[in-house]
Amino acid sequence: MLYAFIATDGTDMQINELKAKEFRQAMSQLSAAVNVVSTDGPNGRYGVTASAVCSVTDSPPTVLVCLNRKGAAHDALLSNGRVCINILSGHHEALAMQFAGMTNVPHAERFASETWEDGPSGLPVLRDALASLEGVIVYTKTVGSHTVIFVEIANIRMGDSGESLTYFSRGFHRLPYVATA
Repeated sequence: MLYAFIATDGTDMQINELKAKEFRQAMSQLSAAVNVVSTDGPNGRYGVTASAVCSVTDSPPTVLVCLNRKGAAHDALLSNGRVCINILSGHHEALAMQFAGMTNVPHAERFASETWEDGPSGLPVLRDALASLEGVIVYTKTVGSHTVIFVEIANIRMGDSGESLTYFSRGFHRLPYVATA
């Protein structure tokens, strides 16, 4: 199917005839790292599995996270104003499923494991994550069903090298670590 792109003001593009189901199918072919985005503060301790995470700039270090506005953690993450992006290792599939709401583990019990500790900013940090990035939400933008959250990173904790957990074709996969020279 051919899609028409119509310029409205020279900078914005509108997509005509794009069907949500076809779009989701196409995006399922885009491999993505799996993360648990966590928060703690006056509005509670929450976490959510997210694959729509990407670096924006290294000066200042900024990451964007896209979250569904209907998700249980959405409002707490925004209200607390601080988040930690925990990049998951290959062995974290069960954890990713818990925080995605794919198991019967109640939200209040998802941080019960000893694998969680408080980071320098007081946010839940996954002890054996490939990396954990704590930061402050500096900007948000609502786009359709999601909120795009820009996080300026204040603390970075590197874990051990290992397999990465990725999401591709509607399933979790382990991407092996390959040392580079």
